[in-house]
Amino acid sequence: MEPLENLRKIRLQKLAKIKKLKIDPYPAKSNKKNPVADCLKSIGKVVATAGRIMSIRSHGGSTFADLVDESAKIQLFFSKSQLSIVNRQLLELLDIGDFIEISGKVDKTQAGEITIFVSDFKLLTKSIRPLPSTWYGLRDVEERYRKRYLDLLLNPQIKRIFDLRSQVIQAHRQFLLEHGYIEVETPVLQSLYGGGLARPFKTYHNALGIPLYLRISTELYLKRLIVAGFEKVFEIARVFRNEGIDRAHNPEFTILETMTAYADYQDSMDLIEEMTEFVVKKTIGSTKVKYGNLTVDFKRPWKRLTMVDAVKKVTGVDFSQIEKFAQAKTQAQKLNIELKPFENSVGLILAAIFKEKSEKELIAPTIIYDFPIETSPLAKKAKDPRFVERFEHFVAGMEASNNYSELNDPGDLANRFVDERKKERLGEEEAHQTDTDFIEALEYGMPPTSGIGPSMDRLVMILTNSPSIKDVILFPTLRPDLPPRKREK
Repeated sequence: MEPLENLRKIRLQKLAKIKKLKIDPYPAKSNKKNPVADCLKSIGKVVATAGRIMSIRSHGGSTFADLVDESAKIQLFFSKSQLSIVNRQLLELLDIGDFIEISGKVDKTQAGEITIFVSDFKLLTKSIRPLPSTWYGLRDVEERYRKRYLDLLLNPQIKRIFDLRSQVIQAHRQFLLEHGYIEVETPVLQSLYGGGLARPFKTYHNALGIPLYLRISTELYLKRLIVAGFEKVFEIARVFRNEGIDRAHNPEFTILETMTAYADYQDSMDLIEEMTEFVVKKTIGSTKVKYGNLTVDFKRPWKRLTMVDAVKKVTGVDFSQIEKFAQAKTQAQKLNIELKPFENSVGLILAAIFKEKSEKELIAPTIIYDFPIETSPLAKKAKDPRFVERFEHFVAGMEASNNYSELNDPGDLANRFVDERKKERLGEEEAHQTDTDFIEALEYGMPPTSGIGPSMDRLVMILTNSPSIKDVILFPTLRPDLPPRKREK
């Protein structure tokens, strides 16, 4: 029998003995009154607290244990002579991992350690499985992601990542609320996905008899709210994209999306710089962050480059002088860029070269603006009609947001959707769908509007020096855990 099963069997035997003592091993309520952190400041006082036993050691008639709750850890001291007969028996049946409630006086031991001298205690939960560190530890990174509850329990530094993640999200919310934005909620299930270029997850609603999609963006619904008369709206949203998984991508992730009436993409550039600087300073106390071997400074102003200039800087190729597809294709071949069938225009080739050659060079926060019109069906045209008023900002070689002046001309949008259908026929699985209901909404009139869409996950990656997006998502998407034999195959 495996060691785990032996230990589990022993604990089940203890559970049976506890029940014979007429003790409920899983009561519904605790009378916890003091967090452990407060107990540490309560020398000379009687406290009542509760938490999980993380170590236990007996010495004759005395037992020491470490009790942990969300706030801190404290030592417990049990003297059998001070306990009831039942609790003396129960003490022998406790294990690491059990939850208990205790009361007693806080004082220091002869060694000077702050300790609760237990006068009474109660079992709250009997744990049946031993914690991993007591028998083999978490086996590998995949195991940590799969059993995140144990990863958080055993690795305090992992919990700190998610404490900071919460602070990052709250700081974004605080900034926007203080700047007059209203937080809204839009549908997760949508009859037509849109607002981004991505493959969706598809499902089916039995009662209505219709296919539905998990949203890939909140954008088109936020714009409907601008049509309805709202002027500043935002949503911190979980979105879903049926795409590959790598260090920067997870099929479900969190973005912040805003819509601001009477603004353009220049206003949004200022907004995202100001907001991100505020969030970083509020959560880590500085604008400078160590990420791997890099130092990233979020202090404004950030560098701003057109996509044409960014490509020229890295490759020497000036796409402002290229007008014919054959010329662009030749440049891509010289740069060893493998083009997809739908990348059949100068603009799409420019975007492909930028993605392959320029993105990884953008370490300091950098805004890249004026994207080819073919890449952005929902963005307003720039002064040069080959481009649109769209920008993304990049940090540590990663895209960190997607933002633009919103296209509010329904006729222009209808024509863009036609072009998307052409790309789809050439094999572009992420072409934007034709949303006639949204076109109808625009026909009622939407004022000049600009939106931003920063990634919460990628910002947290940088602020916590985490190399993978899986490190900053509590429960990342993983393959099902296979039995050892199937895993080997």
